[in-house]
Amino acid sequence: MEGSLHLLIAFAAGMALGAFYFLSLWKTLQKIPDVPNPGFVMFTSYALRTAVVLSGFYIIMGNSWERIVVALAGFIVMREVLTRFKGKAPEVS
Repeated sequence: MEGSLHLLIAFAAGMALGAFYFLSLWKTLQKIPDVPNPGFVMFTSYALRTAVVLSGFYIIMGNSWERIVVALAGFIVMREVLTRFKGKAPEVS
């Protein structure tokens, strides 16, 4: 039972990391037209988001490959949820 609880917590933490990553990306992309140096903003946002998510995955892992796999699944599930919630970009024809 304890192993299942750890995996459930890892899944929820992966979803939280996914929410942080993709909502931060969404906010960054909305901000780009209003900033004088968009390249710097994109690079800084990418570096910060990546550092936080990789650190989070490392903490979640805790010497258990099963936890990292479940956390990654939660990350991907959150990406799908946010894609459906926020909607896809309109196609340009």
